[in-house]
Amino acid sequence: MDRPKPRFKVSPLAAKTKFRKALSDWFGQVGKDYPWRRTREPYPILVSEMMLQQTQIATVLGKGYYTRFLEKFPDLESLASADDESLLKAWEGLGYYRRARMLRETARAILTNHDGKFPQDERALLDLPGIGPYTAAALMAFAFGKPSGLVDGNVSRIFARLMADASPIDEQAVIQKHREWALELCDPISPDIHHHAMMELGQTICRPGRPACEWCPISSYCECQEPEKLPNKKPAVAITGIDEYAIFCRDSAGRILLHHESGKRRNGLWKLPLRSSTECLGLGKIYEATYAITRYRVSLKVYLSDPDHLFVAMLGDEWTDLDRLNELPLAAPFRKALNTILCDF
Repeated sequence: MDRPKPRFKVSPLAAKTKFRKALSDWFGQVGKDYPWRRTREPYPILVSEMMLQQTQIATVLGKGYYTRFLEKFPDLESLASADDESLLKAWEGLGYYRRARMLRETARAILTNHDGKFPQDERALLDLPGIGPYTAAALMAFAFGKPSGLVDGNVSRIFARLMADASPIDEQAVIQKHREWALELCDPISPDIHHHAMMELGQTICRPGRPACEWCPISSYCECQEPEKLPNKKPAVAITGIDEYAIFCRDSAGRILLHHESGKRRNGLWKLPLRSSTECLGLGKIYEATYAITRYRVSLKVYLSDPDHLFVAMLGDEWTDLDRLNELPLAAPFRKALNTILCDF
């Protein structure tokens, strides 16, 4: 039988010192050992924060993205000088490729405008391309040891429950209110430990759905009586279904026809060429899968073609040798499709 939620005693804003100690003592016992928690160097911390935007820790670490990226680009100079192909290849599989380009722009701006040294002022950090309030606050706390109003999704959920606040946590006014609470509660002596602890708490105990309140180190500061009902969000944007029709084609030399993206979403990446559903009529379907991207649910269908049925060549279509496939940055759904198709063709 579930234990009842521990009784609320006092607001954390009225007992900040005790609140901080309870949180840090707990974190000292259970905190996970991530590589970005072992350094105060701002560059690897920045890389981790950019990767962790919209990507889970298990993916960033478990699949080796973080380690491989830092091996390829160990410092600001190597990142700033990276060409698109090598940059996107190092980021391949993480999605939201704009993050990689903005990370490179940040490196260039620091080298050009700050003599290669990260500014330690929050306003100056916010002036860098690609750095918003969350990333600036993370650098202030984790790299420079300064108090900051660091709030991610986990922390916002904790605040909604701590303060019994039913306001939608994705409204701008509420986000700002949570940042103010985060700054007020932040431990001025160990802001890095404090913020790591808050995020860890949201990941493991004050989790979505039904939290493990009976194990929470700060339960006596939590005013919410039905935490499973919080936080609230604005109504979700409807998911739109779309179809993509691609062709798989090889010439007599064994080369594969690929398309080099020039649009906003995947600029610089490679994929199988897309055609209309009408153009694919009469061709045999050899692969089908679905994938999600932002608010879209995409149904990808791949058809077997040949050089005599290429229809109209599209700008960006190129014949590509098989031995180059591992060197090129491919959009993840198309990398998966090619890996599967090449086992049969």
